[in-house]
Amino acid sequence: MATKGIAMVTGASRGIGKATAIALAHAGYDLVLAARTLSADNRAVENVLDQQGQPLAGNLEQTKAEITALGNKAIAVPLDLLDKASIDKAIQTAIHVFGKIDVLVNNAIYQGPGLMSDLLKSDFADIEKTFNANVLAQLYLVRGLLPEMLSRGSGIIINLTSEAGMIDPPLKLAEGGWSFAHGATKAALHRMAGILHLEYHEQGIRAYNLEPGLVASESMVAVMGETSALEQMGIRPAPVTVPAAVIRWLCEQDTAGAMSGQNIHAQPFCKQRELLEDWPK
Repeated sequence: MATKGIAMVTGASRGIGKATAIALAHAGYDLVLAARTLSADNRAVENVLDQQGQPLAGNLEQTKAEITALGNKAIAVPLDLLDKASIDKAIQTAIHVFGKIDVLVNNAIYQGPGLMSDLLKSDFADIEKTFNANVLAQLYLVRGLLPEMLSRGSGIIINLTSEAGMIDPPLKLAEGGWSFAHGATKAALHRMAGILHLEYHEQGIRAYNLEPGLVASESMVAVMGETSALEQMGIRPAPVTVPAAVIRWLCEQDTAGAMSGQNIHAQPFCKQRELLEDWPK
């Protein structure tokens, strides 16, 4: 199968990142899979644990195996958002192996202390760490890949954002709202796509914000509980395949960049265009 290009997906060990990598593989892309957890034997220290207190399932080698089984090429590279050297190494490895990156999906986030902590009770160093990981690391990665994209006159950058960066929380943090650090970092990241579009669209760069909505990822289930319990309360999270399908659509269908620079709400977008046969049920 002829490749459509090379896509780099961060946070590809599980959740939206893994689903996106697989969706792009089905679209014909070869993959650079980036995350902290390479394999079951080489597992990063997890800040989010499952309901049994165990590290969340999933690693890059599992994702890679599923992609190569489809006939696509894939490499797994370690990437820690708090370690610029690991970002540099991931970029160097990707370019060495594939020669270019056509699509960057900034999906990984830091979920450690400070992300969902009270404004005054948070350690200020943890708040700084949250900004470094969830804003500056993504910017650092974009700056590392953008020159090569510009040299070819083509590139796609998709940032996973959140409504938390657009509105004030409806509830206090202790009642189910979100923290200043979470909202502020998402708001900062939210500004990137529009700037990239304004500055570089005429040079072949497409940039998007993708707001996935509430999605039944492993980390969401770990924090909020099983989806069956949520559905009894009238909360119906979408499967991870929903934002993944929208990302695939943007890469394949918006070739003229008509939606570049915009914020895409994944769930209504997917529903309106009937991108998945089995959702919504």
